[in-house]
Amino acid sequence: MSENELNKFLSLILRHKPEKVGLKLDENGYVNVNDLLEGMTKSGRNINFLMLEEIVRTDEKNRYRFNETKTMIRANQGHSTSIKIQMKECIPPNYLLHGTTVNVVEEIGEKGILKMKRHYVHLTEDARTAITVGKRRGDVVLIKVAAGQMHLDGFVFYLSDNHVWQTETVPSKYCEVLRANS
Repeated sequence: MSENELNKFLSLILRHKPEKVGLKLDENGYVNVNDLLEGMTKSGRNINFLMLEEIVRTDEKNRYRFNETKTMIRANQGHSTSIKIQMKECIPPNYLLHGTTVNVVEEIGEKGILKMKRHYVHLTEDARTAITVGKRRGDVVLIKVAAGQMHLDGFVFYLSDNHVWQTETVPSKYCEVLRANS
């Protein structure tokens, strides 16, 4: 199994389905590293600590975090499981970006950007990151979000350890279709 396939499976386990390898995330989203490695190996994904360390170190999105002793690991955000990762409340920049697909632009115009099955809507300051996120599901559209105005209007923003901006919802009045790519 390639490192990329292991990374995708690790993301699935640490964000959505820890039970696939017999694990349960603690209240902060952490699992024991040895239990994770054992569960992944038993599920047919041969992995050891050095491989896991390399995935964490080289992940472009900086999705994972070890505790200080590297005995526990978690995903930084994007969970659909019921956990509560402590993030710092921050004042966002004036504008943030959200990468999505052409087929949901009309719905965003009506309902805004919704968190769906996740805990928060994910936003970024970086167009390249937003495009990469949107490309996973089709033709990309960038939504420019008036985050500064949202904050002034009382919306709370959080900044994750890997610099992903998060908020509960983004009403459509704060959204502008910025650019579409095929």
